[in-house]
Amino acid sequence: MAGAQWKEEKQTQEAAKIYHTNYVRNSRAIGVMWAVFTICFAIITVVVFIQPFWIGDSVNTPQAGYFGLFHYCIGNALTSELICKGQRAGLRLHPRPRPFRTAMFFVGSSMLLVVGTMVCFSLFFFCNAGSVYKICAWMQLASAALMVMGCMIYPDGWDAPEVKRMCGQRTDKYSLGNCTVRWAYILAIISILDALLLAFLSFTLGNRQDKLLPDDFEVEGEGKS
Repeated sequence: MAGAQWKEEKQTQEAAKIYHTNYVRNSRAIGVMWAVFTICFAIITVVVFIQPFWIGDSVNTPQAGYFGLFHYCIGNALTSELICKGQRAGLRLHPRPRPFRTAMFFVGSSMLLVVGTMVCFSLFFFCNAGSVYKICAWMQLASAALMVMGCMIYPDGWDAPEVKRMCGQRTDKYSLGNCTVRWAYILAIISILDALLLAFLSFTLGNRQDKLLPDDFEVEGEGKS
């Protein structure tokens, strides 16, 4: 009878060890996937920030061109040649509409937070992994909130004279007239969803790290002590 009980306890302990090993392996695999997607997300936010293709012309616009956060190009009415401003002057450039400057601040801050999340990867070597995941999760949530603010504020500057010259006089705040939304703006909106999903995954990984040992294995260990 005692032998059968000992055998059953040993099988339970071995099953708990196998479960624990698989649990740790799966957590690490998901963590690596999360890190890779975080790096991809950082690249997306950098592209969104520096690319000028937020809004642009269409077949019905009086002028060709496109606008970004701090760089725009508008076609010359006589030669149809694009005249660009802000391309080489860095951030101290043409007198941009205030909403564009504000949107640039929020999107740039979002980008810096995502880059900061990658810097936090080094904390895995010094701190508890669960705490690091949660720190990264809050940073990614903040990044999503800042990107939302940037995307919401940007259309408030569409009534600027430069935009109306390209998109027509019907253009107004939150109304593009004859222009269209370009891929960088769409990518910015997609990046918000990415940040929310990554933050949710970070919180999940953080909680998993707090519960790495399964209950069966912990009880078994307590019984032996």
